[in-house]
Amino acid sequence: MTARISRLIPILAAAVLGCDNNATGPAGSAGLLGPDPAGVCLDESGNPLPLAPDSDRVDLAQPAFSNPTNVTNPLFPASTQFRVLQLGSSDGLPLRAEVTLLPETKTVELDGKAVEVLVSQYIAFLDGDILEAALDFYAQADDGAAWYFGEDVFNYEDGLVADNDGTWLAGRDGPPGMIMPADPQVGDVWRPENICGLVFEQVTARSAGLTVDGPRGPVAGALLVEELHMDGLFEEKTYAPGYGEFAAGSGSDGETVAIAIPVDALPGLPPKELEIISGGAADIFDAAQAEEWDAVLASVTEMADAWTTFKEGDAPPLLEAQMDSALARLAGAVEGRESAEVRQAAIYAAQAGLDLQLRYRTAAETDLDLLDLWARQLVVDAAAGDRGGVLGAAAVLKWIRDRVARDVSIAELSNIDASLGRLRAAVTAADFGGVIGAAGNFRSTVARTPRTGRRR
Repeated sequence: MTARISRLIPILAAAVLGCDNNATGPAGSAGLLGPDPAGVCLDESGNPLPLAPDSDRVDLAQPAFSNPTNVTNPLFPASTQFRVLQLGSSDGLPLRAEVTLLPETKTVELDGKAVEVLVSQYIAFLDGDILEAALDFYAQADDGAAWYFGEDVFNYEDGLVADNDGTWLAGRDGPPGMIMPADPQVGDVWRPENICGLVFEQVTARSAGLTVDGPRGPVAGALLVEELHMDGLFEEKTYAPGYGEFAAGSGSDGETVAIAIPVDALPGLPPKELEIISGGAADIFDAAQAEEWDAVLASVTEMADAWTTFKEGDAPPLLEAQMDSALARLAGAVEGRESAEVRQAAIYAAQAGLDLQLRYRTAAETDLDLLDLWARQLVVDAAAGDRGGVLGAAAVLKWIRDRVARDVSIAELSNIDASLGRLRAAVTAADFGGVIGAAGNFRSTVARTPRTGRRR
């Protein structure tokens, strides 16, 4: 996951580059931890990357993994990151990333030993369309350092998987990489990805003990690092206690954590204002199709009033900005009286509302509502004859289904799978009329699924 934000930002996008096979182990070998025999890794132009001396590295000792799935490193607490939402932009387009800890673990064979690792799901969206999905594998060593054991990557174009570039697995392709030392100090160097010729990153700690502006206010104890990538470019990242990777990139190209659960969770039920916004967005979605503009206007007004009241409290800054933008877009679309535009804007407003509700609800509850939201997106895309949009929305439904699997009963999951299967069959057949009907049936199935689940 460490290079992912860079891969999503065009200026930092990197191809697989060539390296000296005598460095950290060529692709296809298990590799061993330890100093580089040659100390050389080449960039895409064939020039040596500016590698730090081995004397600065803190990732050379062989780690022991007695309880590897208890990843509690303060600057990389993967075991408790039930949901992290990052917001930002890339080349002027809105960028969104969702990170979710999945219930299953994975066993990785490393140097003849089995290591159980956590599985974290990552989904990135650019301008509302799925761009990448991945399964990341993490473990914690006995000394408290967090280690990266690989990732399965699915890069999307026009709703379909275009390639799996960036995929790697420790033990199969090379060594695991340290993603965060137990107690990083300024000047420390480590490599989260360390298979020269396949994946490579070198991280140097530049400043410690920083305070960053978090979703709930100042967060002390943050760490600023500089990453060297295989293309020879550098990128700054910030890690914060309780959040892990907190910010990456800069200016118009970058992402920052907007909210993380459980660290930003609040007790109690969602405020009524957020319920009004979510309910109003759903009502507008239906009323706009029937061109019932008086009802649409009434809902827009009610949502705006509710949001004004809610903002008087303490909303996470990035989520507040997102809702401001979503409601402005909705109001503009309603003025134009274009049904499709209004329905799309209502979906964006509904998503912004669900993001705010994450502070009060379980991930399972919001994921079930996200299934409904993406089924609505399928309807809009199918009505527009947008095949790429339909394929992409169907792909997102599959990934979200994997997130809710842990929190619904076997019978409920079976019903969801059966309904989703019929929907995906219509998508595969490019039967847009069938997609609209199957999406409606899928929404009904999801609506019947109880909004309960594992608490934070």
